[in-house]
Amino acid sequence: MATIKVVNMKGEEVGSIELLDTIFAADVNEAVLHAATRAYLMNQRQGTQSTLTRTEVSGGGKKPWRQKGTGRARQGSTRAPQWTHGGIAFGPKPRSYRTGMNKKTKRVALYSALSAKLAAGNLIVVDNITTEDYSTKTMVNMLNAIGATKKALVVLPEIDKKVIKSCANIEGVKTALYNTINVYDILNADKFVVTEAAVKMLQEVYA
Repeated sequence: MATIKVVNMKGEEVGSIELLDTIFAADVNEAVLHAATRAYLMNQRQGTQSTLTRTEVSGGGKKPWRQKGTGRARQGSTRAPQWTHGGIAFGPKPRSYRTGMNKKTKRVALYSALSAKLAAGNLIVVDNITTEDYSTKTMVNMLNAIGATKKALVVLPEIDKKVIKSCANIEGVKTALYNTINVYDILNADKFVVTEAAVKMLQEVYA
């Protein structure tokens, strides 16, 4: 088992915690990480884009000129795709971009993402993250003290409205519960900040 230090909100070392090798020391599978990230981003798409075809744009009911004898190409409508203000040929229509992954692959992707964060030294365990009031300043001071000054994913063991609201105004900082984390958020964050309690729950759930 790998051992990592535990710090408090002031950045002071207060202990250590053992991490399961199956979760935090797994082989990093880049292909699976790519697939998981792609699936997540595709599932965020609404797929509501829509263009009008020649049957949906207004006008064009009358044949613009007679079929023969004008010297011009035959035309049946002024709303054909080649006309200005005409319909769009083969344009996008509402569709679902949703794609899935099986549970085993998702688990491998999660292990790879967490292992990559630990190997790069970007996993920070905090003994407890709390605030008495809704205070963005408290969270900013904590992140500065522990060295998470850029994009950070703060993982909590349970919903704490004060902590979540206090982090909401900080650019690049996102909060999540231990059982709602995803591969994209882990990889997108520069630092993976997690409480000691959340680590234990995470290992209990995903082991």
